[in-house]
Amino acid sequence: MQRYFISEKKQELNTTLTINGEDVHHISRVIRMQPGDKISCCTSDGYEALCKIAEITNDLVSCHIIEWLSVNHELPVRISIASGLPKGDKLEWIIQKGTELGAYSFIPFNAARSIVKLDDKKAGKKIERWQKIAKEAAEQSYRNIVPHVFKPKSFTELLGEAKLYDVKIVAYEEAAKAGEKKNLAKAFEQLKEGESMIVVFGPEGGLTEDEIKKLEDEGFIICSFGPRILRTETAPLYLLSAVSYYFELSR
Repeated sequence: MQRYFISEKKQELNTTLTINGEDVHHISRVIRMQPGDKISCCTSDGYEALCKIAEITNDLVSCHIIEWLSVNHELPVRISIASGLPKGDKLEWIIQKGTELGAYSFIPFNAARSIVKLDDKKAGKKIERWQKIAKEAAEQSYRNIVPHVFKPKSFTELLGEAKLYDVKIVAYEEAAKAGEKKNLAKAFEQLKEGESMIVVFGPEGGLTEDEIKKLEDEGFIICSFGPRILRTETAPLYLLSAVSYYFELSR
């Protein structure tokens, strides 16, 4: 069943809802649905409704809500992926696959070793594209929410944002080289269902010693993800897979 996201919250709706924007073209022109066809719609606060299309125009699709569904496809903990800006389209890959694996949000930041540097002026179109990638991946993977992609932050701004999280960890390749194996499991043990965790990853060149010290001073737990050194676009996917196993599949 086709899945679409709307901006309203459940409490703002009664018996009908409206789909706008690019999804109208997808419904009417791409998959050529008709009044009477059924679709799944998710509200901005994560509720899912089974709907029947009532009307299709050039600008909107009006739907009748048949019933609210109780299925929840979200991880039981909220994981935010903070990535030092990598080269090329690697961040797009992280956002797409990270959304499929259950990430709650993505926080790009300008790390000291980031070759790519984005300020507010340059980031506008990038953010729009990143958010679209997250939306499409959320539809494909049957998420209840679309992860939020933040505008790129400075390292100082990242430290400030991190204060809002229950548990904070940073992936550090030097910890892996030194044989550290226990801190990731300890961090998971600290995290309770419904709580939040921010995980910081460096760009291709990794994080500097100064960045690691500042993160540690802010309460970040330094972790390795095993004895192998992972690429900047691979490490977040490893982390999210481990979260899913620990909080979903092993219980």
